[in-house]
Amino acid sequence: MDTVSTSGAPPTVPPAAERVYAEVKAAILDRSLPGGQLLTEGELAARTGVSRTPVREGLLRLEAEGLVRLLPKRGALVVPVSPEEVEDVLEARELVEVHTAVRAWDRRAEFTGELAGHLERMRAAQSAGDAWAFMGADRAFHATVVRAAGNRVLADLYDGLRDRQMRMGVANMRGSADRMSVALADHEALLEVARTGDLRTWRELVRRHVRSAGDRLRSTR
Repeated sequence: MDTVSTSGAPPTVPPAAERVYAEVKAAILDRSLPGGQLLTEGELAARTGVSRTPVREGLLRLEAEGLVRLLPKRGALVVPVSPEEVEDVLEARELVEVHTAVRAWDRRAEFTGELAGHLERMRAAQSAGDAWAFMGADRAFHATVVRAAGNRVLADLYDGLRDRQMRMGVANMRGSADRMSVALADHEALLEVARTGDLRTWRELVRRHVRSAGDRLRSTR
């Protein structure tokens, strides 16, 4: 969305390559551009309203993140999600989240209010039946804890892992009120433990939640 200026200056417009990157990435993550689809520069230029040069730049970023594979003189292939990728992402997510949850424990008073806000967004998304908004609030909940650990490299790694898992999990959440209810209950428990529990309970609850989320994802593959 364009930023509205209050100083009389013209609105800030994202650079063309950034706009291509953001729009195509969002479409890949919500599966409106499914795995296996071939994207041409011309189609993307028309879709985003820019020239082919920023399209190429945006696609290079997406390739670096493993979301597309560039094919010379053909375009870009949206990389399908493989069973191996699912397992790799889930394993890496558990390693990062359990480690950072422990590191963040002593700072929990600084972030429980933010977790509560994300939990309210999850409840609102569930009420609206908006799976995409629910997953975004879920992701923000966990990312808050990861960032609180204070390791920017792990925070960046986690963002990439959740990009991949969000693409895997869209079908998991859509049309499944029960799955949203289970996920919501898990996050309510996490917040309660962060407020009143102990480190050992917190660590094990984070581990169990990540593994349970992985099991639910596997069940829909």
